[in-house]
Amino acid sequence: MKNSLSVWTLGAFTFTAVVGTLLHFLYQWTGFLALAPFCAVNESTWEHMKILFFPMLLFTLIQGKFFANTFPNYWSVKFVGTLIAVLLVPLLFYTYNGAFGKSPAWVNIAIFFLSAGIGYLVEFFLFKKEERKPASPVAPVLLFCLLTALFILWTFFPPLLPLFQDPVTGSYGLTV
Repeated sequence: MKNSLSVWTLGAFTFTAVVGTLLHFLYQWTGFLALAPFCAVNESTWEHMKILFFPMLLFTLIQGKFFANTFPNYWSVKFVGTLIAVLLVPLLFYTYNGAFGKSPAWVNIAIFFLSAGIGYLVEFFLFKKEERKPASPVAPVLLFCLLTALFILWTFFPPLLPLFQDPVTGSYGLTV
């Protein structure tokens, strides 16, 4: 199972890297409004958190078909890994910008990949601990639902906070 876990973790990272990169550009390329809740609609930090969250969530659902019965704490581990990854995006971005000024594009891209990598490494090590204590999936599933709702809602009605402001245009959320 440990070798399988390594393969799944590498697959999860690859999936998230590819899908997240596509989600960065997909709305801009298509202008298809139905994609807006899942794609970056501007260059705000929030939108970069969103394009990391949704591939991780999708992979969680896919992997759950194979792992949820093997790991009684599956949903808790996946939520912790996803939350850490998503929170690392603003943490690393604002830390870098605070220390060095405006970050070049390659740093922002590296932050995305580093955040995903760390999130999946956390999951890997938590699964590897092989804790077999049953953990109810209710709380993490509800928290995944809450984050999903917030990412969708705040795409269209973002709070007027710097996290949600597009640094290029100065706008907030989806501008049609």
